[in-house]
Amino acid sequence: MTTRPIPPVRPARPRPPRRLLAAAAATLLALAAVGCGDDGGGPEEASGGDREELTVVLEWSPNTNHSGVYLAEAEDWYAEAGLDVEIIEPGDAGSLQILGSGKADVAFTVQEELVPARAEGVPVVGLAAVIEHNTSSLLSLTDDGIARPRDLAGQSYGGFGGQLETALVERLVECDGGDPSEVTFAEVGEADYRLGLTRDQYDAVWIFDAWDGIRLGEIEGLATQTIPFIDHEDCIPDWYTPMIASSEQVISKRADALASFMEVTARGYREAMADPDASAEALLDAVPELDRELVERSSEYLSTRYAEDPAAWGRMETERWTEFVDFLVDAELIDEPIDVEPAFTNRFLGEA
Repeated sequence: MTTRPIPPVRPARPRPPRRLLAAAAATLLALAAVGCGDDGGGPEEASGGDREELTVVLEWSPNTNHSGVYLAEAEDWYAEAGLDVEIIEPGDAGSLQILGSGKADVAFTVQEELVPARAEGVPVVGLAAVIEHNTSSLLSLTDDGIARPRDLAGQSYGGFGGQLETALVERLVECDGGDPSEVTFAEVGEADYRLGLTRDQYDAVWIFDAWDGIRLGEIEGLATQTIPFIDHEDCIPDWYTPMIASSEQVISKRADALASFMEVTARGYREAMADPDASAEALLDAVPELDRELVERSSEYLSTRYAEDPAAWGRMETERWTEFVDFLVDAELIDEPIDVEPAFTNRFLGEA
């Protein structure tokens, strides 16, 4: 497996999971235009040797969400399965657009990107939940006193300006008895959250607990508190973010290679659960510019959260898909419900 170099100026953290709905239209139109890979064959059917090539596009720069893939490569499990796997980064295009253009066979993505894509008729399909439950939160400085959602009233939220962000924050505040109209939304883009919070440019941000949560609170020593989304399932749904996806064309024409890839990848994530030190080393060996302490702490954190039952890693439930789709419809983020049955499959994950 090869990994394309990472520009040194790029932030080494996962892209916050709400970018799509700030600029979804252009991406989805581009996906529709290319027809999700009209030839359906993916980048390459076979390599120059005996191994079959598969291209995997990340949703952002390499991080512990991708540890199962890096660990599987470090152990040569892909090669043993007859695969030559290349990892690429999405750049400005977005992982689903690269998947849709036929330049990748597999994509890391998030459910909040895949569902709107399906709603626009783009034939992308979820294959596995990387993490069983949502591990993102709203984070603020302890001194700001934002201990629960209704405390956001009278405070400012800094983000990408996406519709999903607004809908989630407003739903949380209202559900907790606060007035969502009193929340100020500041569009800050890919900001340095430490600077923004400590300089009072905004009071709360949406973070992945396993990355910026650890970085800001444990490593950089800020006094922070979080409002975990998973603690408020009475107000907002639990959804799959991140996840692994492919296209209907690849599933149809390269099912055997895809099955081999997913079998090995599931093994990689099970090993990451059993041995987080090994998964951290595999990622650091492949991407040495990452912060060692952050990777090690994040690997330990995720080792107990990829799946409650390692044997069932990646499996997704129809009810969770339906609840998230209903939330998007209620929030007017998509026009009408999609059929969730063809939107995801557990067929490449074997028996639970």
